[in-house]
Amino acid sequence: MKKIYYAAHTYMIVGVISGLFYRELTKWYDVTGDTQLGVVHTHLLALGMLFHLIVLALAKVFTLSTSTLFGWFFWVYNAGLALTVVMMTVHGIQTVVGAETSAAISGIAGLGHIVLTVGLILFFIALGKRVSEPQQGAQ
Repeated sequence: MKKIYYAAHTYMIVGVISGLFYRELTKWYDVTGDTQLGVVHTHLLALGMLFHLIVLALAKVFTLSTSTLFGWFFWVYNAGLALTVVMMTVHGIQTVVGAETSAAISGIAGLGHIVLTVGLILFFIALGKRVSEPQQGAQ
């Protein structure tokens, strides 16, 4: 359970820092248009911090962390989110500084989204198994 809390806390810190980084970098380069760098902050806070806080509550209620699938979910989901966010950051920085972007970056970000989706599937399978179990003490 603590690792879920630490993950949420880490995503909150990195999310806030990424927002600051976006604001300062775009100010430095005098960029006013939209870049992928602008949504890294939101992805980290929503898919990182908020999602993990929801998972923490569900894990507490349904004892999800005892499931073997839960461990797989946790690491696969976080790997997918990290890969996605890193590639969004790289692509966004390239856009801000005016560097040429590569289709490979978009492809790797797409792989990150696929891994993220696999993690979500694992989460819902683990949650579904726990929700279906009869409650102790219920009649």
